[in-house]
Amino acid sequence: MMHLPATFLARPIAHRALHDIAQGRPENSLAAVRAAVAAGYGIEIDVQPSRDGVAMVFHDYDLERLTGRSGAIATLDAEALRAIPLLGGTEGIPTLREVLDVVGGKVPLLIEIKDQDGHMGPNLGPLGAAVARDLEGYGGPVAVMSFNPHAVAEMGRLSPSIPRGITTSAYIPEEWVPLPVRICTHLRAIPDYESTGSCFISHEVTDLDRPRVAEIRALGAAILCWTVTSPELEAEARKVADNITFEGYLA
Repeated sequence: MMHLPATFLARPIAHRALHDIAQGRPENSLAAVRAAVAAGYGIEIDVQPSRDGVAMVFHDYDLERLTGRSGAIATLDAEALRAIPLLGGTEGIPTLREVLDVVGGKVPLLIEIKDQDGHMGPNLGPLGAAVARDLEGYGGPVAVMSFNPHAVAEMGRLSPSIPRGITTSAYIPEEWVPLPVRICTHLRAIPDYESTGSCFISHEVTDLDRPRVAEIRALGAAILCWTVTSPELEAEARKVADNITFEGYLA
């Protein structure tokens, strides 16, 4: 069985890198990545595909919240996206390859592959292949995860030597609109941990007492969690989780 390297458990993981708008570091920006590396934190980032199939480091499906531009990220080519400044910063949307060059193996990197199906189904598009292509030859500690179990399984086929895991949640339907209730119910039970060849989960921090989390730990899984926003919440989370993903303070 594959295991998550110990370095992923040795230092807190900065959610969307070490972002701080007040300091000119938007989430998932190169500036936030550089700050996390300098502070010695692990880094979690999100990836979305450009129109020409490049893995871009960006959380949302739409550009508006983070850039002030309208439209979906997947409607523009990578070069156009790189030229769009992130709000609160001076740099454009980075590619995964750019982030890999900045990290350079100095700290562990956790890559969340955003769902491309819309309903956590098998219509994954080119994103997984783009991530696998960028990771070829990367020598640093890296792992991949997704809320979509199909995407996790795909990464197992594309990059079998890279540790993979499932991002998991309490899946409260009101918080997951427009995801159908039946899919929330299915995913809440984390039924795909074994079949995807996962070696860790990153679970919603307010739901860590779920019995299934303990069951998965008993299988040898590492338990990460998202997103810790205070020292008090960190202390509670660490009673269950092997490590935390944090933002809004210095863990």
